[in-house]
Amino acid sequence: MEAKEKIKEYRNGDLTVVWKPAKCIHSGICVQTLPEVYDPNAKPWIQATNATVDELKAQIEKCPSGALTYRMAGETTGESSGPEVTEVSLVENGPLMVKGSIEITTSDGSKVQREKNTAFCRCGASADKPFCDGAHRKVGFIG
Repeated sequence: MEAKEKIKEYRNGDLTVVWKPAKCIHSGICVQTLPEVYDPNAKPWIQATNATVDELKAQIEKCPSGALTYRMAGETTGESSGPEVTEVSLVENGPLMVKGSIEITTSDGSKVQREKNTAFCRCGASADKPFCDGAHRKVGFIG
């Protein structure tokens, strides 16, 4: 039996910030962008009411791993949708970012569906290849 995915939710009016810790690569973009909301030393570490809904949406859309998403009250899809066009970019000294819906075929032929943001390892040190787990910071990857 598979372990149930851990999910934490934090509300700000009609917006609910959804955090999936197992997906987080600890890029720090959330803390750098909205330090008044994201404080890893606080409990709870997310204070969604410390920013506007628009500020939260803009920051969450930048989350490289997709660990942070949001949903609005009354939405039937459950969480915010990703971009309609798949975008690919390199993060300086970090992963290859793919924003959009993708299907990945692994080396054993199985298929993995990813929505919104997917970070792929470029440094070779990830323990979760082909995905980034933040190891590039530990190994001092430059690229």
